[in-house]
Amino acid sequence: MFRRRGNSHHDQDTDEEERDSKVNELKAALGPLSGRSLQYCTDACLKRYLVARNWNVEKSKKMLEETLRWRSTYKPEEIRWHEVAIEGETGKVYRANFHDRYGRTVLILRPGMQNTSSLDNQMRHLVYLIENAILNLPEGQEQMAWLIDFTGWSLSNHVPIKSARETSNILQNHYPERLAIAFLYSPPRIFEAFWKVVRYFLDPKTFQKVKFVYPKNKDSVELMGSYFDSDNLPTEFGGKATLQYNHEEFSRQMAQDDVKAAKLWGFDEHQPNDRAGAEVAPEP
Repeated sequence: MFRRRGNSHHDQDTDEEERDSKVNELKAALGPLSGRSLQYCTDACLKRYLVARNWNVEKSKKMLEETLRWRSTYKPEEIRWHEVAIEGETGKVYRANFHDRYGRTVLILRPGMQNTSSLDNQMRHLVYLIENAILNLPEGQEQMAWLIDFTGWSLSNHVPIKSARETSNILQNHYPERLAIAFLYSPPRIFEAFWKVVRYFLDPKTFQKVKFVYPKNKDSVELMGSYFDSDNLPTEFGGKATLQYNHEEFSRQMAQDDVKAAKLWGFDEHQPNDRAGAEVAPEP
């Protein structure tokens, strides 16, 4: 979108000015905002939507408005751990206790550990953890990394196509540019048939972020090593650390984060959620 005319600081400054101009243009196109919608639509947020739509203001506006409508009805900021804790009993998705080399929050997904059948509840659980991953991002970092472990995965317990499509829809359309990289570690050969269908749900930007890693493929292992320190990486992903999911301990962490989230969003954690009157969540 922004073509470089050279390597000088002047050219870089010009590109930055053009980006800032696009952000202001999108801000004006959205019109007056209030409440959580206003808090959500920070400059950093607008920039992510612009990047997702190649800096096209009109397309970015449409995308962002759809997210605001989704957040106003789905209310992801109001989901609390106790509402989705049953989905997390097997540790099929959880936030890791380590970061990648760039300080990104890491979500570990283990589709072979599926323990429920309700797609709606599974999606609420995933959305809760995406929000939690964002909540725990260090200052200056906006993206997360996904590690996907296929231990125990088979065609008999695989994620339904509908679930994969909904996951792609939520991640791409309502959390644009939040995913930095997703490593699929040593998937079985039968996964290839599943992937041939799922890949069509991904837009080109997201597709480029999905990387397959095989222990015997040196290049893929080195790529993963450029993102993760092997001392932190669990053995299930070729690292040296021991992967242990303790549901009770993780639940305690999430309860603490729920209090932190309630303070950030501006409502009392000890009072029942007023889902009918809430607006859109603010940008962490």
